[in-house]
Amino acid sequence: MLGVFDIIGPVMIGPSSSHTAGAVRIGKYARSILGEKPIRAWIGFVGSFAKTYRGHGTDKAIIAGILGMDADDGRIRDSLDVAAAGGLSYTFETIEMEGMHPNTVSLELEGGSGRTVNVIGSSVGGGNILINRINGAEVLISGKSTALIIIHLDIPGMIGKVSNVLGDNGININKISLNREEKGGIAIMTIEIDGDIEPAIQQIIQSIPNVLSASILNAV
Repeated sequence: MLGVFDIIGPVMIGPSSSHTAGAVRIGKYARSILGEKPIRAWIGFVGSFAKTYRGHGTDKAIIAGILGMDADDGRIRDSLDVAAAGGLSYTFETIEMEGMHPNTVSLELEGGSGRTVNVIGSSVGGGNILINRINGAEVLISGKSTALIIIHLDIPGMIGKVSNVLGDNGININKISLNREEKGGIAIMTIEIDGDIEPAIQQIIQSIPNVLSASILNAV
């Protein structure tokens, strides 16, 4: 059943829920997946985003999300200045990607540690989003429930180890998927759960051998 915010969109800074609120959320998700303060961002706009991002303020919205702002933050209009003052460098480009939603953006973020992440997401209307790819691996994250993004080596038994931690702590899994670049390489486990998860549990998962990072993405 549709909720009121699925129809009219969230409380936000305008002018468009798709071009502003959705873009903020994609940027914020990318920052969460990086897991640290970004110092550099490359942003590639696709489709409608590519044609209208300056006029609709999508550039400011994406940067606002990367800075950690919410969709109703009054600083969104000044986010480019905030980025400059905070040491975040960024580049905007228009790119083409086949078979993607018209409001799609590809983000590559780099943190102070040198860690990088590539996230491709789409703003699908009413402030709703879909995260489509993380570091080249296909995912499907709606942002409607809390998600764990676990980047790990493709070692047998990883799903079982992570699931045991969640089960032992009374956390119910409602959706789980696993994608990998190649056998034995880097894999991405996406787990959507009912309710919230404590940072302490995140740390337990991150301490599992062969887990490279574990990020919590809160519901939007």
